[in-house]
Amino acid sequence: MIWWWWILPALVGVIGVVFLFSGLGSLFRGRLFSGALGAVGGGGLLAGAVIAVLAGMNIQTYARLTYERPVATLQIKKLGPQYFEATVTQPGRTETDPPHTVVLPLHGDEWRMEAQVLKWKPWANVLGLDSQYRLDRLSGRYQSIEQELNAPRSVHPLSGGDQAPMVMGAHLPWKVSVWDAARRYRHWVDAVDTLYGSAAYMPMADGARYEVWITQSGLIARPVNAQARDASAGGWTTVN
Repeated sequence: MIWWWWILPALVGVIGVVFLFSGLGSLFRGRLFSGALGAVGGGGLLAGAVIAVLAGMNIQTYARLTYERPVATLQIKKLGPQYFEATVTQPGRTETDPPHTVVLPLHGDEWRMEAQVLKWKPWANVLGLDSQYRLDRLSGRYQSIEQELNAPRSVHPLSGGDQAPMVMGAHLPWKVSVWDAARRYRHWVDAVDTLYGSAAYMPMADGARYEVWITQSGLIARPVNAQARDASAGGWTTVN
């Protein structure tokens, strides 16, 4: 929410209160017309300010509960039958850090990215706490259960996600672990909804490009080019 959404209603509300009390004072002094005009005008301004604040809170709540941020992009290159290369790019830890890129081979029909997710309760989201994540692994996935059991597998560890706080470009020598604090103190501060594993997977196709996002409920993946959209349109098909 931009700042003036809150400042302007507050100013209008203050003006409304001044007019309201001024009008009431005039009524008590026997100035009926000016007193009534001031009281009605001040009450109207105050009511308008309250309505604006409530509308702002509603928009803020919606914005917080639907907030998303990028986790990674995947560029897929086909190397052979059911064998692909995934270029995984994660955002830098800070706005000035360069993106981190790794190239990983994957067997199968689909890629699958997994992460550990700390999900807050909705009221904590509204107050500004966003879901925390730690990337865990990237793996290939077969559509066929038989292939999943017997065909070559590929699993790669990933590192990335919400890190320790930084000051002037350097990590602090100490930190408060949100994960550990959430586990240890959740009985006293009931803001944590759950700690769980989340995953997103999509079909692999030559030239396909995907984006992975963390939402307040976990990981989601979206196709971002024609090859990815064609691969995921109407369900998944086995790659030959």
